[in-house]
Amino acid sequence: MIRNRFRAATIGLLLAPLALGLAACGKKDETAAPTTSAPVGKIAPPAGTTWAETIAKTPDGGYRMGNPDAPIKLIEYGALSCSHCAEFAKESFGKMRDDYVASGRVSYELRYFMLNPYDIPASLLATCGATEAVIPLSEQFWAWQPNMFQNMQAAGDQKLQAIQSLPQNKQIPAIAELAGMTEFFASRGIARDQANACLADTTKAKALADSTEKASKDFKIDGTPTFIINGSSVGSMDWATLEAKLKAAGAR
Repeated sequence: MIRNRFRAATIGLLLAPLALGLAACGKKDETAAPTTSAPVGKIAPPAGTTWAETIAKTPDGGYRMGNPDAPIKLIEYGALSCSHCAEFAKESFGKMRDDYVASGRVSYELRYFMLNPYDIPASLLATCGATEAVIPLSEQFWAWQPNMFQNMQAAGDQKLQAIQSLPQNKQIPAIAELAGMTEFFASRGIARDQANACLADTTKAKALADSTEKASKDFKIDGTPTFIINGSSVGSMDWATLEAKLKAAGAR
């Protein structure tokens, strides 16, 4: 597979003991989730605001949308390269935002998981601008994702192999350029100079790698998307299954 050609190149750049590709995209797993017999009431946002527009970076490196004190806290470990994450985003985002997050009962936090080398530049670029833009940009990237794979397939082996011979500080920007990521984010407000600076941030790249390794250990993640509800991992599943778990937790 194309991603395997980049494995050696990107591991060296990350400067962390992360074995990319340990988890799979779309592995199904359903486990127990918090439940309650009583529904949780809606919680009004501060005057002049909406919970769906309340986005903040969390101490764990994620990006949370909604009421920071929501009684039901949903975390998604997602990979921008994962086709099942893209399908989940397509099925879920509007309904989750409008029916659950907007009610103040549920907060949604996105934490990036480095499934393979594409996720490194994609995550660096998605978090390159304003905090409030991160989740919307991620949703847009998932919709655009098939173009990335088409671009890489069209590049051919010679260009892919050439990336591996570049100096370490040039490899991640080269992947982003070849895959069309730089152009994608430029069309959405991340100027190329700004993008280049973010792609050169090896400290942040290492933090993404470290976060992935920690999540793998803490929650035994072996598939994306993987969901955490109120601190309990409920596994990897589609929107219909996850929505049922949110309702069981009181979001009804």
